[in-house]
This record gives sequence, structure tokens and C-alpha cells, in this order.
Amino acid sequence: MNRETSPSLLYRYFFFAWLFRDVDRGSRLERNAAWRHNQAHSHCLLIYLKRWLFLDCSTFTAGFLSSLAFEGHWACIPFYIAFSLALPVSSVIVVAWLGLRHLPGP
Repeated sequence: MNRETSPSLLYRYFFFAWLFRDVDRGSRLERNAAWRHNQAHSHCLLIYLKRWLFLDCSTFTAGFLSSLAFEGHWACIPFYIAFSLALPVSSVIVVAWLGLRHLPGP
């Protein structure tokens, strides 16, 4: 039985690149097949978006609450840094989902 390690599962939980195929490689027929595969799996991007939005909201809330609790002390900075790193990932997921839904294939 092939069991995945914890870091691998954590990676797959937050990042979606393993789920999609490269559309820039192969013949025209292979690229079209990869595009259709990616379109068929685009609904999974919404699940990843929910995960990242939850992470965004929770880190922002933790930063806000820690700044209130510690009266503007430096304890809130790691939470706001995590928020600022997670927000662009959410944006990339939205753009990828919209692209797979509305753009024509290769």
C-alpha cells in the first residue's frame, strides 16, 4: 500500500498544480486533451479557493485580535504577513478558474 507522507498531503491540500496538466507540451491533439482535462477539473479550484479564503480570513482576524490584545505590539506582524502572502494565492485561483471557464482552448 502506498501511503503519502504528511508534507505531501499538506501540499496537496493547499496547492492545486498536481491536479492539472500542462497545455504547452505535446501535439495539438495532446494540448486539446490537456485543456479539456483542466476544464473538467476546474470545479476543484473553488474548493481550493474556499480553503485559501478561510486562511485569509483567519490570519487577518488573528492579526487584528492580537493587535487589540497586545495593544499594537509586534505580535500581530506574523499574522499580517501570512495574510499578505495568502491573498495573492486566492487571486491566482480566481483568475485560473475564470480562465478555464471562459477562455477558448489552445
